[in-house]
Amino acid sequence: SDHMENIYGYLMKYTNLVTGWQYRFFVLNNDAGLLEYFVNEQSRHLKPRGTLQLAGAVISPSDEDSHTFTVNAASGEQYKLRATDAKERQHWVSRLQICTQHHTEAIGKNNPPLKSRSFSLASQGSANSPGVQRRPSQNAVSFFSVGHHRLPSGKRVPIMQPDHLVDVREMMSQAEGQQRDLIRSIECLPVSGHLTALDQDLLMLKATSMATMNCLNDCFHILQLQHASQQKGSLPAGTTISWLEPKISLANHFKNGAAQNFPAEINKPASVREEQSVAEPCQLTREPEEINPDEELEDICDDKEDDLGAVEEQRSVILHLLSQLKLGMDLTRVVLPTFILEKRSLLEMYADFMSHPDLFIAITNGTTPEERMIRFVEYYLTSFHEGRKGAIAKKPYNPIIGETFHCSWRMPKSDVATNAGSNFSAHSPSEQVTLSKEVEGQAELDYYTVKFVAEQVSHHPPVSGFYAECVERKMCVNAHVWTKSKFLGMSIGVTMIGEGILSLLEHGEEYTFSLPCAYARSILTVPWVELGGKVNINCVKTGYSASINFHTKPFYGGKLHRVTGEVKQNATNTVVCRVQGEWNSVLEFTYSNGETKYVDLTKLPVTRKRVRPLGKQGPFESRRLWQHVTESLRDGDIDKATEHKRALEERQRNEERLRAETETPWCTKYFLKEGDGWVYHRPLWKTVSAVQAQQTDTN
Repeated sequence: SDHMENIYGYLMKYTNLVTGWQYRFFVLNNDAGLLEYFVNEQSRHLKPRGTLQLAGAVISPSDEDSHTFTVNAASGEQYKLRATDAKERQHWVSRLQICTQHHTEAIGKNNPPLKSRSFSLASQGSANSPGVQRRPSQNAVSFFSVGHHRLPSGKRVPIMQPDHLVDVREMMSQAEGQQRDLIRSIECLPVSGHLTALDQDLLMLKATSMATMNCLNDCFHILQLQHASQQKGSLPAGTTISWLEPKISLANHFKNGAAQNFPAEINKPASVREEQSVAEPCQLTREPEEINPDEELEDICDDKEDDLGAVEEQRSVILHLLSQLKLGMDLTRVVLPTFILEKRSLLEMYADFMSHPDLFIAITNGTTPEERMIRFVEYYLTSFHEGRKGAIAKKPYNPIIGETFHCSWRMPKSDVATNAGSNFSAHSPSEQVTLSKEVEGQAELDYYTVKFVAEQVSHHPPVSGFYAECVERKMCVNAHVWTKSKFLGMSIGVTMIGEGILSLLEHGEEYTFSLPCAYARSILTVPWVELGGKVNINCVKTGYSASINFHTKPFYGGKLHRVTGEVKQNATNTVVCRVQGEWNSVLEFTYSNGETKYVDLTKLPVTRKRVRPLGKQGPFESRRLWQHVTESLRDGDIDKATEHKRALEERQRNEERLRAETETPWCTKYFLKEGDGWVYHRPLWKTVSAVQAQQTDTN
């Protein structure tokens, strides 16, 4: 072809939310069918920083502006690129599409059709496989009425009516059902023998069929946006565009390729219909809700994640998933199979890090800045063990945007470590009343209350905010975390981007801290969790800091879960405490006076959190939101759990799409954006400042 020349030049590549767009030097290698990029033109002779196979790829100009386009490889990896202008974008897009088509066709010519290899998916699968039940009316032509028609010159394409779009959506739903059946049939193949689920041609078939459906969904979304923009001027405010929702369930319209002769909604469990019929966010109250701790009951749920049966049974699915991934690939948008999920949301996992409230409250009881920093380090290192539920590495539910989790702990005052000279009654009666209604009569109570709230404030990127406070002790912690996952071969790494701030208002001190990375190791055998990386804790006012290293196990030898750290006085660079041990076993603290203390985390008492019964929880609170997924996982019904999970995710996508079409911004409920972070809407430091100002005015 005259257009099959190699081209090269600078494009901007989107890396992530932190790094943003970066200039990179790209080379289109037509002979090899590769798109490669380098840091700059001078490093072109070196190994490329990244490479995409273009065979089976989808090249899509973006509708967000005239400069951006995406390259979606058959492997699932995506490059989001930006040219200097529309002309340059068109040049790259056309050359990439020509190269992609050439190498995709070459694969078909160089590899014999599947039927010539003397096997049939229908013969390999069950009697219910698509090959057995397929009817003439179920081919792609009847679904989409594919044809090549030229419009008479001068005639415009008629605008599709809403009913037509619904019909297209239904046909696409049928195609998606058949595509899922195809994938299931491939995955049911044996793991060894002449034809396996990891056959190279079948893996390519799975990848290209998925890419095709994704491309069709993108095209359909463009049609929806176009129609919405034309209708926008004539719609009253707050109107719901009902035709944007499919009439039928994507999951239930086709079962093993067979058409249903009755409405899918009738056949759908009531719980799934409930999940899909929750009102749109604009109709839900986004006003912060005050949770009364007296309505919360001690949690009796104890879901330890030590069951490996489902993981062993679904190993073929894990193998297929691994075959789709590439080293360093971002897993944020990868849908993981349901059987590897924990029975709790990520927001609840953050709450479980607070399972030793006695150590948390005891921080502010330290009589010196040095002692308070050491106590915070002790609490910090003891929090990770209970945050994990069992030894098996499983993944908590990805919170949907707007999801919240509330709980509290009651800690008997006699169980909190004290020091002689500590002032426990630093509040005046009037200040106690003003700070919080729950504090009235606190002198008569024999326990402290620690309240916790978490909210998913962003979906892309996935950011969670959480806040905990003990009003009686004038202390609170505020944090925001962006979880970023990457595929690392036989393990998965999760980076916790963000920071937390512990405020001790009695002492006017703030402690900033970060979180370690987490790794799921040995994902093909017995998956287990490992923490790694260096974290820092710092208090500017006192000049004390702590440096903690979570050590990953070396390839040969070495201990598991090892952690070391030290607390310093920055002005003199004096080490006042050293710590070593395992973060899930025994920790050894050595102090500057020569004393040594051992903490056995396996014997440390755990205070159960208190949560409201499901009947009193709001529709977006974690346990009520995920209750049907959790119940299905407890019953061992993976298919039903997957169906409920898909319904929640589909609803979230529909709501996000509607907000984009109506240009409606998302409003958080409990957390406010401040700079690069998220802060609780009514933190204790603001409340205390207001009370002190009021008392000053009164005096």
